[in-house]
Amino acid sequence: MMPLLFADTGTEQTVQMVKGNDKTKTFIQKMGIVPGAKLTIVAAHGGDLIVYVKDVRIALTREIASRIMV
Repeated sequence: MMPLLFADTGTEQTVQMVKGNDKTKTFIQKMGIVPGAKLTIVAAHGGDLIVYVKDVRIALTREIASRIMV
């Protein structure tokens, strides 16, 4: 298991866990990023990511991406 931040661009990943306080977890989970969800990293730029999850592209900051374990 590793933070999403370190996964390779273009790869499909399965979310294992979301770390952080309750407010952070709720924020991430409302975007559809929940344990068991599949997401694909579309692009990475300076630690910030664009991911494709549930037919939607989402931009994630480096801080948020580091809390998503795959």
